[in-house]
Amino acid sequence: MTQTLQAKNVTLRDLIDNFGLELVKDQQFFCEWQDNLPDITESEQQFLDKVQEGYLNLVEYPPLIEKTIQIAVLAPIFFLAGFYLPPFHIQAEQSIEIEAEDHGVIIRGQLDLLLLKDQFWIMVVESKRATFSIEAGLSQLLSYMLASPDPSRPGFGLVASGNDFIFVKLVQGKPPLYATSDQFAIRNHGDLYQVYKTLKRISAL
Repeated sequence: MTQTLQAKNVTLRDLIDNFGLELVKDQQFFCEWQDNLPDITESEQQFLDKVQEGYLNLVEYPPLIEKTIQIAVLAPIFFLAGFYLPPFHIQAEQSIEIEAEDHGVIIRGQLDLLLLKDQFWIMVVESKRATFSIEAGLSQLLSYMLASPDPSRPGFGLVASGNDFIFVKLVQGKPPLYATSDQFAIRNHGDLYQVYKTLKRISAL
């Protein structure tokens, strides 16, 4: 009998047991968030500082929900990075489905934002409430990334909870392998610059 799970309720254990997902601890596996990062200009830094100020203003007027995070934090950063212009485009609320045939499990859900270049998924973005931990979105993000239509190429993802950001790399295979970046916080001086640099680096791959 086939079991259907909603991506928002999927745990890392579900992905490990049904898809064989494995965490890679070797830093060389996911070096893109550390190596060859682009420089950013003073004007870009000033723009990112305003995003930070806007976030700090918003947290004084709770609740800070997912849609607000998308509008106030993610949308400006994506604008600055040029992701609304060719060769990129963005899709929102994209439905996905993956199946573990040997285990009779189907996972369905809707990813928040999908950044594409040509027909390749460059980045899957999962945004959560500011009160959610990054861990709450990690397994959901990974389930979406496993549904990539081009499993021959590494996939990248971003979980954003308003204050916190973490990047993910997934290489599909038998087994699928993933690793995460350090966790960045919008309140930390310079962290938003690192998030922006990493987005630019991944988009240039």
